[in-house]
Amino acid sequence: ASAEARRAQVAADLKAAGQGAAVLTLPDSISWLLNLRGADIPRNPVVQSFAIIDDTGAVQLFAAPEKFTPDVRAALGNAVAIAPPEDFAAALSALKGAVRIDPESAPVAVAAALTAAGATVVRDRDPVALPKARKTAAELQGMRDAHLADAVAMVRVLAWIDAQTPGRFSEIDVVRALEGFRREAGATDISFDTISGAGPNGAIVHYRVTEASNRTVASGELLLLDSGGQYPMGTTDVTRTIAIGPAPEAARDAYTRVLQGLIGLSRLRFPRGLAGRDIEAVARAPLWQAGRDFDHGTGHGVGAALCVHEGPLRISRRSELPLEPGMIFSNEPGYYREGEWGIRLENLIAVELATGPDGRDLLGFETLTLVPIDRRLIEPGMLSRAEIAWLDAYHARVAAEVGPRLPPDLRGWLAAATAPLGDLTV
Repeated sequence: ASAEARRAQVAADLKAAGQGAAVLTLPDSISWLLNLRGADIPRNPVVQSFAIIDDTGAVQLFAAPEKFTPDVRAALGNAVAIAPPEDFAAALSALKGAVRIDPESAPVAVAAALTAAGATVVRDRDPVALPKARKTAAELQGMRDAHLADAVAMVRVLAWIDAQTPGRFSEIDVVRALEGFRREAGATDISFDTISGAGPNGAIVHYRVTEASNRTVASGELLLLDSGGQYPMGTTDVTRTIAIGPAPEAARDAYTRVLQGLIGLSRLRFPRGLAGRDIEAVARAPLWQAGRDFDHGTGHGVGAALCVHEGPLRISRRSELPLEPGMIFSNEPGYYREGEWGIRLENLIAVELATGPDGRDLLGFETLTLVPIDRRLIEPGMLSRAEIAWLDAYHARVAAEVGPRLPPDLRGWLAAATAPLGDLTV
């Protein structure tokens, strides 16, 4: 969609609500609205800025003017005025009537300036948030293309890990290898700092390896690898838990239950109008049945070539906003045993239209991520026929779509990693 069309959509929403303007303070909202990308914030391809959009679609953009080349200014058009950030306060003081701000993200100073100027402050959701969350067909295709490119990097690192001798490589070695493979796959950056946690470090949900914490990856351990890339066409986020030699029996049971949760949410069909809190239990139920749980949300929103964590929607017990077609979320159940190991599996999923057997209008999910799931950690007898069928179909798709993009020496590895579960010997 053009920036002009996006501005017109937001302006129409403001006019319908009786609001003369909205103040935008989230860089990803502004970048999406104006079709801008930048490099002001590491890992997030946004332009650091503030903006005011009025009910005609005109925008005042407050950002360092020197960032904008003549070509970018021409693309923005005459309806977008660029001013230095220090002019933002004066522009707020000039606003009158009903002005929308998002109370969850706008600085208190914004509300104070508007109130002092005599404007009527309307506290409501950022008007860009939901349009941005509903990806267009082009954005969805860009995300598919990004995940296909990223899958090549992920297969390369998984095969590289399998080729290493346990005890002779470290968490940082894995990070460096993966980030190098991503650059070669076309990534412009990583989408967040890579989590590479071996053994007990994998039980730390937001672990970030440092030279001080770096751990050798030893036989008999699990390696939790949570990472993502920023590509010109999309953003990725994927987690895989990998067996390094023989896995502890308790870990195999937990891993299979986490996998069941991921499959359950992936296969879910549900009525329109449900929110993240209404469906999250599906991903937790296999763990609950064993008296287990995990202490983070099941899914967060993901931007299209934007921030890897995108609000306002989540798949969590706290999310009340209904899911709609085009929205993209992570699907990442996990289980963690402090001091021993951590397990998490994560795919990105896009909400899509689905139809029930009686013709009922339903929603479901398209899986975007195309990365093998470690079959060596699965207890096949715990899975239902439907779960096995989903996993085998997923792996067949990974082999068909990713295989042709790999060099010949990796195709054999991928074929073995994606073989039907019925071929698994334990």
